[in-house]
Amino acid sequence: MNRLTRRDFIKTSAGVAAALGAAWLPGEAAAQQLSFKPEPDAKLRVLRWKRFVQGDEDQWAANTRKFSQVTGVPVTLESENWEDLRPKAAVAANVGSGPDIIIGTNDDPHQYPAKLVDLTDVAEYLGKKYGGWYDMFRQYGMADGRWIALPQGAGQGAVVYRESHVKAAGFPGIPRDLDGFLKLCQALKAKGTPPGFALGHATGDANVWCHWLIWSHGATLVDKNNRVAIDSRQTRAALEYGKKLYECFPPGTLSWLDPNNNKAFLSGEISLTDNGVSIYYAALNSTDPKMKAIAADINHANLPIGPVGRPTELGLAFVAMLFKYSKYPNAAKEYLRFMWEKEQYDAWMEASLGFVGQPLKAYEQNPVWTSDPKRRAYRDAVKLMLPNGWPGTLGPASAAAMADFIVVDMVAQAASGSASIEDAIKQAERRAKRYYR
Repeated sequence: MNRLTRRDFIKTSAGVAAALGAAWLPGEAAAQQLSFKPEPDAKLRVLRWKRFVQGDEDQWAANTRKFSQVTGVPVTLESENWEDLRPKAAVAANVGSGPDIIIGTNDDPHQYPAKLVDLTDVAEYLGKKYGGWYDMFRQYGMADGRWIALPQGAGQGAVVYRESHVKAAGFPGIPRDLDGFLKLCQALKAKGTPPGFALGHATGDANVWCHWLIWSHGATLVDKNNRVAIDSRQTRAALEYGKKLYECFPPGTLSWLDPNNNKAFLSGEISLTDNGVSIYYAALNSTDPKMKAIAADINHANLPIGPVGRPTELGLAFVAMLFKYSKYPNAAKEYLRFMWEKEQYDAWMEASLGFVGQPLKAYEQNPVWTSDPKRRAYRDAVKLMLPNGWPGTLGPASAAAMADFIVVDMVAQAASGSASIEDAIKQAERRAKRYYR
């Protein structure tokens, strides 16, 4: 936890104020830039996800200190694991008390939109200034024509692999088709350098690859009219493929949460997984020569394309929610505006090595995407991603189904053989119909 107090305000220099642009300048320049005057004696609590890369947390805290220096508003930063953010936010919404701002995941805001402050003014200002929002993030941030949350970006999934191990298995790189990808995974296992994907209730990693698995085969939990559609031949084909992939995994993946495949990769237990840039970040920034060698051997690729003939990737969207119980909504809006401005956002992206992909199109130009070719697989992932509940609409049902890990559990049951493919599909169908009525 970081306590950022008004004392920092005394240290503010003219240079810092100038760097913030027109929001704090008089006259015509101020009229061209949105700003919110914090309430007297305002103070903020911000709850966000626990970092996977240290640079993310460090730069976010540095940007927050900068905000406090300029505005005099103290901010308390708190963090929780991804799996704990959702229940914390739900409790705050229901009891009407908690952090002013919670940066949660995916379509959680759609579970309690009436409890959230309208952020349309902030979102439309940022969209106009920075090239517009990607459509996927508009879907996550909007409900009934208003912005109920401010998209922070998305943790993109990509195939993370050891180049030397893939070449030793007889492949020059990651195949772009499902059949070739399966053959690679089988060859890696035969070489004693297996792949491994999370199959526990991992908010990021398990959801990302399990949704890719079914979507790549043309299967979906619901159709475009939000009718449950998981009982299909496409789902059966996806689960048959998933069983074959699972046979390549080391023991234990059924209980893996988001940190587990990172640890397994860096320890040498696996040589291929689906993950964000955090594995590469950890190896690259380690002082251990063994980790440096692993970093030199790591590369990334987008997930293969299935019979549908197009990318079918799910990203872990991060969304900032401002709750109506906050006593300081103006201060909170100013904090959000400030943190999403180029001066702060660019620095945060670079410090975190692009762990979170940009929600605003102008930030495609950030040097983080051009300074290292190994990160380019993540650059355009936000353009390729499909939203949760696709091809249906985001709302309370899609958010609840994601929170219940319906797709992940179906894949895990069928892949491991703890349930037959038919039974796994039927269970998923029954569970989905509890939310989609």
